[in-house]
Amino acid sequence: MDQKPPFPIFPMHFRGLLLLAGIYTIAWSAFYKWFGLELLKWMAMGSADLEAMPSNYFGSFGLVVGLVIFVSAFYPVSWVWLILAGITGKLISASWFTLGFAPDLGWNKRSIFQLVFNELLWLIPLILTFLRALQVRNYLNQSEAPK
Repeated sequence: MDQKPPFPIFPMHFRGLLLLAGIYTIAWSAFYKWFGLELLKWMAMGSADLEAMPSNYFGSFGLVVGLVIFVSAFYPVSWVWLILAGITGKLISASWFTLGFAPDLGWNKRSIFQLVFNELLWLIPLILTFLRALQVRNYLNQSEAPK
């Protein structure tokens, strides 16, 4: 007798996490895009000259990443690769901040907050959501396959 594994459920709170991660990313990226110099001065705690830092580009990239994550919440099982694109975008943002901003800002409580809580910590729910969406997608593809 052929026993099917139980249907993996994609809970609604995973969609909520995607929506929240997208909005949170969009909000912080908007600060970088439109208030970049002031935000960087605040993060640097008054230390370095920050005029040449590319906060506008960083903010624009973050807006795109946030929008991708937000849109992925509408059809997370079908658009599972958008979730992966959002994870990749968050990793790129974290690397960009670490290599491009942190040396000039200095490692202080504000820059560490930006890196940990705005970029890296969101990777955990995004990866868990991606894995569950992929699991549901694979189950649906296997059940549709001709026998």
